Amino acid sequence: MTRHFLRDDDITPAEQTEILDLAIAMKADRYGSRPLAGPQTVAVIFDKSSTRTRVSFAVGIADLGGQPLIISTANSQLGGKETPSDTARVLERMVAAIVWRTYAQAGLEEMAAGTTVPVVNALSDDFHPCQLLADLLTIREHKGSLQGTTVAFLGDGRSNMAQSYLLAGANAGMNVRLACPAGFSPDPAVVADATALAGKTGGSITVLDDPGEAVTGVDVVVTDTWVSMGKEEEKAQRLATFAGYQVDQALMAKAASDAIFLHCLPADRGYEVAAEVIDGPQSVIWDESENRLHAQKALMVWLVERAERRQAGG
Repeated sequence: MTRHFLRDDDITPAEQTEILDLAIAMKADRYGSRPLAGPQTVAVIFDKSSTRTRVSFAVGIADLGGQPLIISTANSQLGGKETPSDTARVLERMVAAIVWRTYAQAGLEEMAAGTTVPVVNALSDDFHPCQLLADLLTIREHKGSLQGTTVAFLGDGRSNMAQSYLLAGANAGMNVRLACPAGFSPDPAVVADATALAGKTGGSITVLDDPGEAVTGVDVVVTDTWVSMGKEEEKAQRLATFAGYQVDQALMAKAASDAIFLHCLPADRGYEVAAEVIDGPQSVIWDESENRLHAQKALMVWLVERAERRQAGG
């Protein structure tokens, strides 16, 4: 069975650790693993604009000896005439893996169901699992361990980052606190999945509406833009709704004295985060950004090598 990475709990806790261990090793020896030499091609498809995702996947594939094929749905049949499953069946004859940054999670699920090569969710409206691998790698580097670490995410609980933090954090045995305004709570099914997973790993899931309560004593503080792509028409309303959730120095002071701050970027200084925090000594956003490269390389190696073993009958 082909393994895909469409949401954070598509891998087990042990597999998550295995991928992060591999990322640490590959970061220490950036060009030491080249399983895509040939070069094999990886299709990287974009429905949305991108900086970090585009660069980290293109550079990562090249680091692994492969060739990134960047495709815009605006200039391909996937953008209109062709279904995700048909596109996948075409691509699998030519590429080693498919990476897709898109809107609907359902499209990714359809693509994965219709192909024999690994499909990676590079971002959807519901989840951002590759970013979470990078975030977990960053937390592990700065805190030494994920198990038992407490993290607070502030902002839109329905966002892909919030929902991925619930699943990935639970998978890692972390204590995840999510603070969001009324009407912006995460999908109850995601909360239920994360809670069940946390019960097995020793972690915990807490959803509340008080940002001060959420950050008190935590090891990690995380936020994201209040106005995601596709939500621009809601900007004025969202800025008013989330005003009390800005991560400023007073809020960071409630966290542990050695707490770190994460933001997946791009950031709107003065809105979801104060400049004094994101540009201050507790911010590790540049490590986090770089770790997209290392975490995604490890993920691709992990997925592609398993696909090759399956095809070889191993």
